[in-house]
Amino acid sequence: MHWLRSQITGLSIPCLMLGLFFFAASLTPSLIPRGPVVQGVLGGIVIALGYLLGRIFSLIWQAADLPRLNKRLRFVFNALLAAAVLTLAAWTFSSNLEWQNALRAKMQLEPVETQHLAIILATAALTFAVAFLIGALIATLFRWIRSRFYRFMPARRANVLGVVAVVLILFVVTRDGIFDRAVTALDESYEAAQKLFDDAPPRPTRQNQAGSAASLIDWAAMGQPGRDFVLSGPDANAISAFTGKPAMDPIRVYVGRANGETPKERAELALAELKRLNAFEREVLIVTSPTGTGWMDPGSHDPVEYMHDGNIATVSAQYSYLQSPLALILETRTGLDQATALLEVVHRYWKTLPEDSRPRLYAHGLSLGAWSSMYATNLFRLVDDPIDGAFWAGPPFPSDLWQYVQNARQPGSPWVLPTIEDGSLVRYASHFADASHAEADWSRMRIVFLQYSSDPIVFYDPFSVWRAPPWMNDPPAEDVSEHLTFIPIVTQFQLALDMALSFGAPPGHGHAYFAQDYISPWVQVTAPEGWTAEDTERLKTHCDLGFQNGCSND
Repeated sequence: MHWLRSQITGLSIPCLMLGLFFFAASLTPSLIPRGPVVQGVLGGIVIALGYLLGRIFSLIWQAADLPRLNKRLRFVFNALLAAAVLTLAAWTFSSNLEWQNALRAKMQLEPVETQHLAIILATAALTFAVAFLIGALIATLFRWIRSRFYRFMPARRANVLGVVAVVLILFVVTRDGIFDRAVTALDESYEAAQKLFDDAPPRPTRQNQAGSAASLIDWAAMGQPGRDFVLSGPDANAISAFTGKPAMDPIRVYVGRANGETPKERAELALAELKRLNAFEREVLIVTSPTGTGWMDPGSHDPVEYMHDGNIATVSAQYSYLQSPLALILETRTGLDQATALLEVVHRYWKTLPEDSRPRLYAHGLSLGAWSSMYATNLFRLVDDPIDGAFWAGPPFPSDLWQYVQNARQPGSPWVLPTIEDGSLVRYASHFADASHAEADWSRMRIVFLQYSSDPIVFYDPFSVWRAPPWMNDPPAEDVSEHLTFIPIVTQFQLALDMALSFGAPPGHGHAYFAQDYISPWVQVTAPEGWTAEDTERLKTHCDLGFQNGCSND
């Protein structure tokens, strides 16, 4: 109890004011609307961070033996600093509700009537208290270790080695803890997937479906995401009912992670199944990379099957059982390798076919699938007998190809919806743009990026610790707050929190991509024969009539 009281009474007022300044700044809007609890957690974290930075600066000042204010001047300085920070906090608190409701209105969300000041303050205080306690325990550990070193070495050396010892201890503890949790999650995910294998529903009865008795792919080992993909989607009857024309049953091939030991084995199995189903006799062939769990978004795949009267085949291979954030950390390489193997194997065989009778070949992916698909679509596949195009939705910010294309934008075009050269090779789409307008007509290859201007998975910037992301230097997009302001350090934490919240954003915003916004880009990329603007609007309406995920009521 005495130790805790000494820690509280030892709080530095200037350092705490820096933390409260960060807290006040964190009340400004970012890309995704925040509720009171989330706002409080963010506030508590940045208070702790500001306090820590203040303490570090104070220690450096003392170590450099720089002059200090006397007691009276220090009191005046603290009073003026507190008045300024509290005034700023009062202003941001009074404006927070207006800012959040304005952003909610842009995303077609109902406004909130109160900002829940008490919840924000209580959550922020609790979060800061926990962080402060952890910091105090670490500082106590350092002093204890340093006191042991004092017994047999000079003070300066003891200070340095004390810091090194604490850093090493924290590194080992956190590394082992994170690693253990990741391995546990991996094991649980794998066990859950195996249970799904054991409880697999009856295999398809039609011989022309992957996983049937005639299929080369074991139905039980395909896993739930693959089985859902194969069994869902429109059939020939559903497509004909919409188009009024004869249609074919679309071909969907999916190879689960358990269907092969290596990415190459799974890719070869997928190719063999495509050949069995005569997929290379279809008009369109799409090689898709799934998300981390192996999920395939029906909102993307259903519409393009309607556009081409079912004369289409889609193939994918799973690389992970993990949720996307964990797959990103632990299995990034696996995802890139699987996407590369699949596209390489399919493309190599496709090139041997006569040009006038083979299907048009496209690459596709959403989120992590977009990243791995872009990686797989390397220069050689774009130059030597190139594919016909690609459609990538929600590309994560670390994607090298996306970064390269973004930085090739025409000067003056917005970062969130850039113009690339004359638009004959690459175009962009969003919730507010359909990629149909450009200076020039499409070239032989067509590439479209679909990215929402409020998607932090796409527009997070690791350098926003000290500089504004490029898109913040442009006028705000239609669903981005005009009050969004760059604040060093604070913006970084706001965007990091936005990434966690982006999956729950309303459809058409954040990282919640949905069927209506896939349709126009697919039209631009695959150019379905005889397709009109009226057809696009009819399909959008069809996909919106009670179908939550895709465009099929199967």
